[in-house]
Amino acid sequence: MSAAVLEAVLQSPDLPEIIQHALGVLAAERKLREKFYADITPEHKWEFIQGEIIMHSPALNRHLQANQALFKLMESHVSTQRLGTVLIEKAMTSFPRNDYEPDLMFFGLSKMGLISPDTLRFPIPDLIVEVLSPSTEHRDRGIKFEDYALHGVGEYWIVDTVAETVELYRLEGSSYPPVAAQTDGLLSSAVIPGFEMPVRAIFDSAVNAEAMRRIWNQE
Repeated sequence: MSAAVLEAVLQSPDLPEIIQHALGVLAAERKLREKFYADITPEHKWEFIQGEIIMHSPALNRHLQANQALFKLMESHVSTQRLGTVLIEKAMTSFPRNDYEPDLMFFGLSKMGLISPDTLRFPIPDLIVEVLSPSTEHRDRGIKFEDYALHGVGEYWIVDTVAETVELYRLEGSSYPPVAAQTDGLLSSAVIPGFEMPVRAIFDSAVNAEAMRRIWNQE
């Protein structure tokens, strides 16, 4: 909520009614969220967003291939340099109001200390990647974009497999300043020390293989 909107709400004569309504909405969401935790199963990808339970459809092959290509590079660098851990899909990250299962996420050493073999609900990641699909793009660019920034996700990468571009957002305060989509050149992370890779390595297997060789040679 912007400062102007918050100030308008605080100055409204309806403030008590607004607060009571908001508390009622949050109470109802809490009950639904508890049921969500009790009912979800590992066979599907589930998210809880603004009181709505969302079960995702299977992903297109280009989505899976891009996510896997990026995971291989990021995980290889993080593991060889002992920087934390990288997880791919099916890891539920719990935010104050919502639960997401991002396509890819990185947890640095401090967050890694909060994760055990029995962890089901993961802490907020230090870096998140979402690979766009027609059914999720509005959330990836909407509520997730806002929620990730507000709650300290240091970098947010948005991968478009149709345009073959990457948008790399870096947190400033509690927001992500606008960036241009990259079609080529290098992606350099400020959150994962020393991690740098070509944009094309996400979409081109030969470029990916060469980038993997460079990562293993720096071990």
